[in-house]
Amino acid sequence: MSDRLTNDVVVKVAHLARLDLTPTEIERATEQLGDMLDHFADIDALDLSAVAPMNQPLPFVNVMRDDVVQPCLDRDEVLDAAPEAEDGRFRVPPIIGSGA
Repeated sequence: MSDRLTNDVVVKVAHLARLDLTPTEIERATEQLGDMLDHFADIDALDLSAVAPMNQPLPFVNVMRDDVVQPCLDRDEVLDAAPEAEDGRFRVPPIIGSGA
């Protein structure tokens, strides 16, 4: 298991992700995430100086179409159908800092 990862870190991240993990799940997640970090460290240790960087191994080409103005929905009509609207925008419930 990675020395960089502790149960406390997993508990904190689980809380931020709004995951309610049992102590057994925390132990398992700590072990699995630690194994992943160890594997990434093994990859970082490889000498890849002779390997050319690439962002896509296959020769893909983007297919683009012309940007053509199309009729769209009326803003007021859409906002009238929304559960809640405020200042010309959709109003959604806050999730950050809600204490949940």
